[in-house]
Amino acid sequence: MTVVSTKDFRTRQPHYLRMARNGEHVVLRSRAGLYHLTFEAKETEEPKRDVTAEICQGMKDWRDELNGIDTGKFRPIDEFLNELRNSDL
Repeated sequence: MTVVSTKDFRTRQPHYLRMARNGEHVVLRSRAGLYHLTFEAKETEEPKRDVTAEICQGMKDWRDELNGIDTGKFRPIDEFLNELRNSDL
């Protein structure tokens, strides 16, 4: 295992990234803590969102609420405004 400072890592970044790619354990030491460098052969992909389906579902839920069906997804506006007033935003 190789432990490096942030300054040394910035200076020799390609070297330490090659070490991680070759399977060696590289630990970056900083004031915030220790970071373990790992290598993944493929980039991880975020799942694609179907925004149209989300909008359609939201519209359906809203229509149900307006027709008196409690979906549990919405709350009274007074409750929401009180939460905003009491928050640290």
